[in-house]
Amino acid sequence: MVRGRAVPRRTCVGCRICTAKSDLLRLVVVEDSVIPDPRGRMPGRGASLHPDLACLELAERRRAFPRAFRRTGPLEVRMLRQWLESQQVGS
Repeated sequence: MVRGRAVPRRTCVGCRICTAKSDLLRLVVVEDSVIPDPRGRMPGRGASLHPDLACLELAERRRAFPRAFRRTGPLEVRMLRQWLESQQVGS
């Protein structure tokens, strides 16, 4: 048995699958807008999401963002959607 370092795991707020932190995109809220934090350095409470539009749509449908960020009311996801779309085109 080879001993290695433990891999941090997070749960995607969209599909609810628990996976390695490195496979997910960290999100934060700035002025009621959900924005991507690809470097994972921004302050504040974070949530994780697969960098996939399908997971974003699931999270929106389930109203997962206000729960994940412990906020009341809807949060704006336009910037996050634009970032994910630009990443899909670049792939």
